[in-house]
Amino acid sequence: MSVLVVVLLLAVLQVAVYVHTRNVVTASAQQGARYAANADVPSSAGADRTVAIVARATSVRTAEGLVCRSAEEVDASGLALVVVRCSGRVPTLLAGLGALLPVAVTGRAVEEAA
Repeated sequence: MSVLVVVLLLAVLQVAVYVHTRNVVTASAQQGARYAANADVPSSAGADRTVAIVARATSVRTAEGLVCRSAEEVDASGLALVVVRCSGRVPTLLAGLGALLPVAVTGRAVEEAA
């Protein structure tokens, strides 16, 4: 009985940590896109900024598990956007299991005119 309770507790904790980490990566991608959308900043700088924010907010190990790309895109209404896309895997609570949990997020910001 107690083994089942421990397993359920670990499962709930893992879900909470995963949701928190995903939210941090999403907010970081949005911040990276806002940074790269500035008039004097190249759009390619958004990906590096995103990874740096994730490393500060969570851990370097989590940031190393992500691949982020940023680029300029035009939406359907004609607005120029900076889009930062991150994907990868985040670590689990049990270090022996490695990074099994996938994450894929996108952050967008309107490009400032020069």
